[in-house]
This record gives sequence, C-alpha cells and structure tokens, in this order.
Amino acid sequence: MKRLVLCLTMVTLLLSACRRPTELAVEWQPVDNSVGSWKFFRSEFTLENRGERELGSRGWKLYFSFVRRILDEGEGDATGIQALAAQGIRLSRAGVAKSGDYYVLEPLPGFVPLRPGEKRKLSVLASDWAVLKSDAPAGFHIVFEGGPFGADLSLAVPATVRLDAADPKQTTRFEGDVLPVQTPALRYAENPSFQSLDMKARLLPTPRQVDVREGEVVLGGAVGILHAPGLGGEAAYLAAALGDVLSASITTREAQGGAGSERIRLSIDSALDVDGDGDKDAEGYVLEVEAEGVSVVGSDAAGVFYGIQTLRQLVPVEAYAASVNPTSRPAVLSLPRVRITDVPGFAYRGMSLDVARHFQTKETVKKLLDVLAHYKVNALHLRLADDEGWRIEVPGIPELTTYGARRGYDLQEAQMLQIGLGSGGDLAQGDGVAFKPESPTEANGGVAPRYQGFEQATLNFVGAGHGYYTVKDYEELLAYAAERHIDVIPEIDMPGHARAAVKAMEYRFRKYQGTDPVRAAEYRLVDPADTSVHTSVQGYTDNFVNPCLESTYAFLAKVAQELKARHDAVPGARLLAIHAGGDELPSLAANVWWQGSPVCQQNPETRGLTDVQLFNRFFTRWGGLITATGAAATGWDDIIHHGLDLPGFIPMPWSNVWGWGREDDAYRYANQGYRVILSHATNLYMDLAYNKDPDEPGYYWANFVDEKKTFEYRPFDVYVNGTADRMGNPIDPSAWATKERLTEAGRKNILGMHGLLFGENVKTPQVMEYLAFPKILGVAERAWNPELPAPDQMPALWARFANSLGQSVLPRLGAYRPVDVRGELPDSVGVNYRIPLPGARRTGGKVHANVRFPGLVIEYSVDGGRNWAVYSEPVSAPGRVLLRARASDGRSSREVELN
Repeated sequence: MKRLVLCLTMVTLLLSACRRPTELAVEWQPVDNSVGSWKFFRSEFTLENRGERELGSRGWKLYFSFVRRILDEGEGDATGIQALAAQGIRLSRAGVAKSGDYYVLEPLPGFVPLRPGEKRKLSVLASDWAVLKSDAPAGFHIVFEGGPFGADLSLAVPATVRLDAADPKQTTRFEGDVLPVQTPALRYAENPSFQSLDMKARLLPTPRQVDVREGEVVLGGAVGILHAPGLGGEAAYLAAALGDVLSASITTREAQGGAGSERIRLSIDSALDVDGDGDKDAEGYVLEVEAEGVSVVGSDAAGVFYGIQTLRQLVPVEAYAASVNPTSRPAVLSLPRVRITDVPGFAYRGMSLDVARHFQTKETVKKLLDVLAHYKVNALHLRLADDEGWRIEVPGIPELTTYGARRGYDLQEAQMLQIGLGSGGDLAQGDGVAFKPESPTEANGGVAPRYQGFEQATLNFVGAGHGYYTVKDYEELLAYAAERHIDVIPEIDMPGHARAAVKAMEYRFRKYQGTDPVRAAEYRLVDPADTSVHTSVQGYTDNFVNPCLESTYAFLAKVAQELKARHDAVPGARLLAIHAGGDELPSLAANVWWQGSPVCQQNPETRGLTDVQLFNRFFTRWGGLITATGAAATGWDDIIHHGLDLPGFIPMPWSNVWGWGREDDAYRYANQGYRVILSHATNLYMDLAYNKDPDEPGYYWANFVDEKKTFEYRPFDVYVNGTADRMGNPIDPSAWATKERLTEAGRKNILGMHGLLFGENVKTPQVMEYLAFPKILGVAERAWNPELPAPDQMPALWARFANSLGQSVLPRLGAYRPVDVRGELPDSVGVNYRIPLPGARRTGGKVHANVRFPGLVIEYSVDGGRNWAVYSEPVSAPGRVLLRARASDGRSSREVELN
C-alpha cells in the first residue's frame, strides 16, 4: 500500500507540471421543478467533448457530488419516469460504500459516442427541487479505465451551472410555492428610507441606557490605561485595539492604590446592579466618557470587556477607515461625552460553526472570534466531527485525523474518506484528483471570485475537505477565545453524523487486526455483522455508531477526557458543556437502525430493545461520560424527543419549521424544567440562503434567512414569527392556538440563543463571512435585548436597525482589524459581509433606486458597466440600466439589471 501511495504521489507531481487537459466539460441546469409535484424535478447534464478523441460507450466513469438523491431507473410517476438506460447511461452511488452524496455516471453499451466538439444533454430526475445555483452537483472528475494512469487517479472536469431566474419552472419548487423570486421592484418596495440616528442607535447591540452630554473628550499623545488587579488581559486588549486606530503611545498599569494620572480606568464593582432589580448583574457595565477621562466599571471582568467593546464603537467611523493604512492612523481621537449603562438579556449569546464539512483554519476562526466578541457574543459552539470529516487531534487515536480528516478520490476508502460535498483537498494535490484548477480564479472560469453570492469556483474543488486542529491549535483557539470571554462548546455528534469516526476506526481495525487484535477492536464503533438497512437525511447508509458495543463507549470516554484535558490546559478556558449531537436519526420508531445487529440482539442488556430504547440507553451513557468530565451535556433536542429523561441536559431545539408540528418543542422543554438554548432553524440557521435569488448560496429547506429574520426573532413568543410557511403561504395566527406557551417558570429556563452556520456550502472563509454577516448581527442584538415591542412597532424598529447597519456598523466592519494582542494573526482588514443588491423601479420615465441599508452608496451605469455614476436622485435613463450598491471599503454588490 505504501508503494501504491508513493506511485500515486509521483504521478500527481508529474501531472501537476503538465498542461491541464480540458477534454470534457459539464454544464448542469435545473429544467423543470413542476414534474413530480414536490417529490422530484428534472435537470439536464450537458456533456461537452473539448478533446480530440471521442468519448465512447465504455472505458470511462464520471464522478461527482450531488445533494439531491438521483432517482433509480424506472422510478417516478405519471409526470415523469427516470429513463437513463434509454440515454445509454447508468447513474448510481459511487464507491464500495455507495453511501452519501457521491455519484458515478458511466456509459452503457448503447451510449452513442460523443465526438470531439459535440455536446450531449442527459435528462436526469432527482429528489425534491432545485432553485438556486448552489444546488448544483459539484466536484466532477473522470477516470479513464485502461488509460495511462489506470483507475487509481481521476482527472478534474470543469463544471458550470445555468439557471434562468425568469423561468418559473426553474425557480418555483412546486405549485404550492408562492414565494417570489427577488427582483429590483420587490426590493425597492421593501427597503427602508434613510433616517438620522442618535448615539444609541449607532451602537450594537443596543445598550440599555445611553445618556449623551455636550462636548467631546480627546485622546491622544500618551494614553495610559489604569486597571484593577485581574484586568490585565482586558487592559492589554484595549491597548492593542486603540493602537489599531490611534497613533499614540499607549501604556497599561495595574492600580496599586491611589487614583493615578491615566486617562482610561478599568475596574470591577461586584455589586453592580444595572437594571435596578436588587441583584448583581453578571456581565453588566457602566461606561463613562468625561473630561477627566474614560471609566469602565464592570460587574465582572466580562462586563469590563463589554464596556471596552462599546467604547470602541464610540470611535468615529472615519478613524477606522483611515486606519486601514497603518501609516494613516489619526494622532487623536474625539469621543462623545456619554454615560452608558448596560447588561445582557441572555446569559448565552452564541454562534455555532461547523468546521467538519469544510475545514476552517485556526486563523480564520480566531478572526471570527474577535469579531463576535466585538458584538458581545460569548459562546462558540464548534462542530468538530460529522460524516464528512473529523477535525480535532485526539492523542492515542491518530487515525481520527490521519484518515478521518482527509477525503478524496479513494473508491475503497482505504486511505481516506470519499469525496463529499464536491471537495477533497481543496485545490492542492494529494487527494487523487489531478489537473484541478491551479487557483480560485481558474476554478471560477477565469474571473477572480468576489464571494458576493454564488461563485462557479465552488463547483470546481474549491473547499477544504482536508484539515484538523492539532492539540496546540485547539489550545490556541481556546486561549484566544478565553481572552475575549467566549466559551468554546465542542460538539462530537453521535450516534448519527458519525461516518468520519466510524470509517477512521475501521481503518484502525484493519491496521492492527493482524498484529494486535485487542488494539484493533479497542475503539471500534460498528458491528460488522449488522444487517440493518437505513438511510440518513444526507443519503448515508453507514454513518451511525453501534450503541451495544462497549468499544463505542470506550471511544467516547477517551474523546471526552481528551477534550477536558485541552480545556484544563488553558487558563480561563472553561469546559462548560460538551455537545453530544443526537440529531437526524429518522424513523427510529420503524426499528431500522440496530435491529439487524447480532451484538445488540445477543447482549442480554440490549436484546429485544427497540431502536428508541437503544437510542435512549445510548444517550444515558454518553451523557454520563460527558458529565464525568465536569461539563454539562448539551445537544440537539432530538435526544429527549423520544421520552428520555436526562436531568441536567441542555437541549438545543432546532426543528421548528412552520407546519411540521414541532414549533413548540423549545417551550415544552423549558416548561418541563430543562434549560434551553434556542436554535430555531426558521430564523437562526445562517447557512440558509438570504433569499430566493438563484445567485444566493445556501440551503433553504427550512426557510430563507436574512438579517431581518434574525433581528425580528422573538425568543419568548416565536409564533409571532410564524406568519408564512417556507413556501411563502400565509399562516393564520389561529394555527398556533393549541401550541404550548412559555410559563413564567419556563421563561427563566431560556438560557439564550445562537446563530448556526452549518458547513455544507461554506467552502471558503469568504463564504463563511458572507453567510454569517450581517445575519449574526441580528442574533447579537436579539440575544442582548430579547424583549421586543408589539408587532405593529417592528417596522420602525427594523428601519432603525437597517440604518444603523448602513451608516455605522457595516462601515466599521469593512475596516475591522482583528485585535491581535500577541501578534499571532496574519495582517488582515475587513469582513466579507454581504452587500445587499439595490432596489429599483421606473416611475414617470425615471429610474428610482434605494438600498436595504441606507448609508451604502448606490451606483448606476447606462453603458453596460463601463462607467459608473453615483445615484443621488431619480435619473432619466430610458434604456438598460445596471445598478449596484457599494460599501465604504470599495467592495460592491452583484449588479442589478433594469430594462
């Protein structure tokens, strides 16, 4: 095997030095969503032979990933039948496992050869529907059997997607879908007007009380920071942050008694009661900017830190913009005289980040952590393991990362996981796919991707399927987070979503079975004789662990203890909880998961138990292993959905899709006494596309989610948000009459909420930032201020928030430089937040335009984009007009065409 790997490496190196062949290209298009009602749709794969030899009826196989299930031959109904054989092809799940989203297209003897220069359309039926370009199959690669490199190496095939936004068959999911495709006129009608903002409206999250006084306070020259004992880290952070926007000498000193001459003072008042209820307010603060200087008093160190974040937002936007160039930092800063008192509404204010599907480097996560801290987010739920990858080193089980953190072209999955989600080792070599694009620009058809919407590059192997955090990396992340008062909640999803772990432990079993049988079976997660047949939501048939094996619990105990060791090694890095997973095991009641396992049926303790009973038994033990570390057990609410009573467990209810029946799960659990972290997909899943525009990346199975959805989310009365189903059909409020409401006791059990970013489509750091910002800003606002006024007052509140984003928040984000106290980050400026497309309409012969976040600049072009002018008032432009929104950092939105 080592010899084979060496040979493949040499071949890959040789190929990388050669000209990339483009003998075949693929274009995919969803053609008709109206067939099959909501069950399936018709799409076309167009094969184009760009080479000099024909593509014949044998000797080649084309592999790719596709999130939709391709129907079997002959499957369908009166509206359409899958007829692949008649086109001379077969489509099936690829590899030995035949599991997941990995497919292979191969010719049958009746395939008519595709000659050089020819194109061939292949009609294919697949499940559900496709209305966004990111629904497209991705990661095409071809193998020529009998070719110069045999079947051990595949060749990348360039792919594109075509989707006509004006064709209802391509943009309407089925006849019940009444949600319109985004248009300039629709946006124009929805966009708020410009309004002047007071000081309070410019701060995010909105402080509890802001008292503005006349005059300003100037910082410059020598700026000293005096801090109470125990606040050295906060002082160092503030010094570094000020140093990014101020050209001055900034020093810190611990108070030893006496007032001191420093202009900035940081202290703690442990009895601080901001809201006046007689109780100490954790994380509260009072910020005063007066002639004698700046004072930040916190109820604890976290409160001081949040006061610092508010102080940073008092710095003029212009200072941030000027500081993009370090040599242009101003010599003085003018701050308004103000007193701000503040305290958070929720104790848990988080973001969930999936690094398992597509890996994000520690540098990327550190930058994210710093931006989150700026908006007073205090928890990062880190999804470290899933079907497509295991992302953390576990000493003693190296196979988890040497095998489970890699994926590529390996049909036997002998050395790595199979390709998934259209990606392997990104554009680097070593994953069995040769002649991949040499750069994101090449992957994007020769145009540098801007990641302001869908990019073709994401179909062509851009995306890190390789990668993991070493012990040192993870501890660095913990230290960085702790300095910013962010708790990291690691997730190890079990018993489903576990394919990377399962396959890695099978690799370990093969490695040791001939020399050390005990070691081989030590952490084995499956019963090889299990004949149970099931399929996960993502199409996997082999992604769950066996709950009857003692080795399963040995594995989980080892992982939990190693996570504890990582957190214990870092001062301040509390392991408050370990996320146990527990989601998406459909049809547990059907007994299809473990009934075919001899281990389960022969074990006296598990013989005769139903799958639900086995599931509950599993989580009783897995939860116990977690609490043995001193951490709380948290996880998806599926864990207790089947009647399990798990004291101390913290559920994260997510499946509240309007009309699916589980809209009140969160409130039922809170009323029962469980402490709950709200995770509602309809408003908080940030990986869901912003809106129904084919060029918006993301999923949309639960809803389309934008920053307005997160901002208007009502933690204590989510039914108010349920005004329309995911297809845009209005919901009568009476539909929620029988749903459980929060009791006063239950209300106290809502710990908080978080925005969730699952990683299937998060193939680059830029995509991560695009999908997260500004959605997470709505989450940060609502987690800090969970109480909302009556629904009829929300339009005005939203308009103020939108203006705040456009005039204050986003300009700062565009110039944001992560605070780097120790010089551990690469120099970077700005966040790739989504810039909204302008709205526009023609009225009275003139073009009228507006933008979702007033304060952004609108530009228009009447010559096809060669020249652009700033829009300030309606313009006479009778022909074709292009419009775009431009941010203060120079980036622009996608272009809008008005005919």
